[in-house]
Amino acid sequence: MTAPLLDGALGWPEDLVERYVREGYWRAETLGGLLREWADRHAGATAVVSGDERITYAELDRRADARARGLRALGLVPGDRAVVHLPNTAEFVVTLFGLLRIGVIPVLALPAHRASEIEHFARLADAVAYIGPDVHDGFDHRDLGRAVARAVPSVHHVLVDGEPVAGTTALSDLPDGDAGAFPEVDPAQVALLLVSGGTTGKPKLIPRTHRDYAYNARASAEVCGLRAEDVYLACLPLAHNFPLACPGMLGAFGVGATVVLAPVPSPDVTLALVEAERVTVTAVVPPLLRLWVDLVPAPLPSLRLVQVGGAKCDETLARRVRPALGCAVQQVFGMAEGLLNFTRLDDPDDLVAVCQGRPLCPADEVRVVDRRGADVAPGERGELWTRGPYTIRGYYRAREHDPVAFTPDGFYRTGDLVRRLPTGHLVVEGRVKDVVNRGGENVSASVLEEHLLAHPAIAAAAVVGLPDDDLGEAVCAALVPAAGATVPRGRQLRAFLAERGLARFMYPDRVVVRDVLPLTAVGKIDKRALAEELRS
Repeated sequence: MTAPLLDGALGWPEDLVERYVREGYWRAETLGGLLREWADRHAGATAVVSGDERITYAELDRRADARARGLRALGLVPGDRAVVHLPNTAEFVVTLFGLLRIGVIPVLALPAHRASEIEHFARLADAVAYIGPDVHDGFDHRDLGRAVARAVPSVHHVLVDGEPVAGTTALSDLPDGDAGAFPEVDPAQVALLLVSGGTTGKPKLIPRTHRDYAYNARASAEVCGLRAEDVYLACLPLAHNFPLACPGMLGAFGVGATVVLAPVPSPDVTLALVEAERVTVTAVVPPLLRLWVDLVPAPLPSLRLVQVGGAKCDETLARRVRPALGCAVQQVFGMAEGLLNFTRLDDPDDLVAVCQGRPLCPADEVRVVDRRGADVAPGERGELWTRGPYTIRGYYRAREHDPVAFTPDGFYRTGDLVRRLPTGHLVVEGRVKDVVNRGGENVSASVLEEHLLAHPAIAAAAVVGLPDDDLGEAVCAALVPAAGATVPRGRQLRAFLAERGLARFMYPDRVVVRDVLPLTAVGKIDKRALAEELRS
């Protein structure tokens, strides 16, 4: 028997449900209900700083209620899905909680996603609404939303933060709606759908329930020592699991702290906010951290902790943080599917510099296995398998993939290669999956290859990751031209991929042209040989 979940998402066995409730990991709480509790507890404290807006907990609660009533008056009902494609603004926060209040499930898309990904998410989720900005970073999301509505029959509403055009509705113009009680939401049900890194084909949707995600944020806040006096800077897009709930915005709200929203992650913007708002805690990816330690002329007096995750942080960079920024660094290794590993605040600097943390929860079960699924000897490298109270048991509507990603007894095959130290800390040493981790963004080689091969001048394509000091890994595309054709490069290739609606972080950083690509004995492209050739 399994716990009830939204259609298309696997549940936890009943014995584990009983254990996780009994041991206090899961509580009878919903994310929308938690905001009400936080507002009662910290009513006059500042919850959100977004540009010139400073919103108290009480005001955030009132605005979430108003948004929930407006969405309900529009016709959205519990169990509906809505693609949320908003950048780091107050409207993201208000809309997220408005949806949660009425049991509508947000599909959290990243700002960099474009038509190819958004249409895929909307179609997979049978989304009834697309919610985005009017224009952000020079891109008109209203056109994207209308195109998605034309392509996906279930999408009936295109809602925009800002100036509407024909076929769209401004969030500010939603009807008032009645003031009746909101529906009762089951904590065991899916609260939101996160987006996978797309390590195998198109990105998958990750169902996180109210109670498992609430634990995720609450326990992460405890590990980071978050308190009401803290000011948390959201540098990365809030749709990412890392700045949303590790501990991120939700963890900060849970203790009554202030969350400052950075509209873009660029160092000039984020460092200015650290100084202006006296930020104490933030989370960054290694490329941004490298820029910070290179650019900051003196330690930042307010900052006490910087988390680094999304990609492996090298030892040299980790050791530079304390002398350059004047604060502790915490390595975080995890996944939107669940398992989180943190170095602890009392871990010695020498340990923090060389590992990516140990599991968050005492109930996290971790195995390190060989290709046959047998546990490797202590200290040896193997694939990380895990299960626990906040690790999913199946993707949303991906039944054909679930047997590949999960073992019959519920362990998630992460695809990450790790070594486990005697202390329980993990050292990340690579990945099994065919993916390039470009500065914290997972670029699926197969998806990018599919788009490249759509160009008539390209006969064969292979995408590999190459070491890069700034990005961790750079995306390299090796291309074979079609007969008599010239392979597109630079601006021409980027324009082609843009026309196909591909996110910018998917574009190749480097293009090489080959007459042929190396093949294995069975005739497949030998990416290992290709990568070795390119590295040399």
